[in-house]
Amino acid sequence: MSEGNRPKAPASAGTGLSGAPLEEPLPADFPSDPDLKGLTGPETETWCEHHGLPAYRGRQIRQWIFKKGASSFEEMTSLPKPLREDLAGLARLDRIEREKTQTSRDGTEKTLFRLRDGHCIESVLIPERDHFTLCISSQAGCAMGCRFCVTARGGLKRNLAAGEIVDQAVQVRRSMADPERLTNIVFMGMGEPLANYDAVLRATHNLTHDDALNFSHRRVTLSTSGLASAMERLGRDASVNLAVSLNAADDETRAFLMPINRSYPLDRLMAACRAFPLPNRRMITFEYILIRDVNDRSRDARNLVRLLRGLRAKVNLIPLNPHPCLGLSPSPPERIQAFQEILVQNQYTAIVRKSKGQDISAACGQLSGESTG
Repeated sequence: MSEGNRPKAPASAGTGLSGAPLEEPLPADFPSDPDLKGLTGPETETWCEHHGLPAYRGRQIRQWIFKKGASSFEEMTSLPKPLREDLAGLARLDRIEREKTQTSRDGTEKTLFRLRDGHCIESVLIPERDHFTLCISSQAGCAMGCRFCVTARGGLKRNLAAGEIVDQAVQVRRSMADPERLTNIVFMGMGEPLANYDAVLRATHNLTHDDALNFSHRRVTLSTSGLASAMERLGRDASVNLAVSLNAADDETRAFLMPINRSYPLDRLMAACRAFPLPNRRMITFEYILIRDVNDRSRDARNLVRLLRGLRAKVNLIPLNPHPCLGLSPSPPERIQAFQEILVQNQYTAIVRKSKGQDISAACGQLSGESTG
């Protein structure tokens, strides 16, 4: 029986784990039977103290989860056996089910995960020259409705819990021959991360904290379609790289491609970008998917130069990854080159990103949460 399906251990009023007295009540929004993989370090310690345990037990539990890869409380052999049994009745260690992994001709690996309620998500492990990048999902589906994205066609199923977000990295890293080569995490999979703000913030804590997965803050990137109000919160609450899916430099074109532009038009979005706190030498990355005869003309490039003026910015140019359901075509190579040259001539770093994993529908905008092949 999995940890999540165990019945709760009986507890007498006023006593916690192993008969210890209960401390002060937990906050009202604290889950009654939490998945400890989704709690931050301070939250885990608070939960332990509430149940009458010293804070160091919380640190021990996190060591077992994130450093030693424990998938059940029974594996945590440095904890007394009665305590392990009590923990299994009061908390969970959820695991998302790894259903299928496909490998592209270029070495990209796409993994389909099934959640406890049957919904599916996908993560993509991308080989780079000297490391790997893992693209993770923050929602099952997506509500943003972007015209160039297959994920949006299925709509939003639900937000992921923090533990479900983190578990993608835990499981993929565990499956690798050399886990140390996984150095970069990008929130560029299924869903809009800032529409699931609290869970993503908790997940980011566990991805970067030294008592959890310990990825460098500089190597974690969150991509947003432009939820400007949440961007302002993120700048205060976390130290991660920001990528903005821009795709047009005028409101008419961007609203056609991305409905979010009706709520947060470009002037509001760019004000949030200019207010975003950037540590020394960091820049905001603007992602620009090039679509034939929609946003790829020379005048579009010049509009983009004007829009970004004064920002510490770099631009990733991404040829559209076509799909029959989209009704859109990628820009031809000569137009992509001309677009890039205009940006470079105006002193912007502009990189044409080669899409990886196209043959297994693992490239940007192709994730659907459905098995292929």
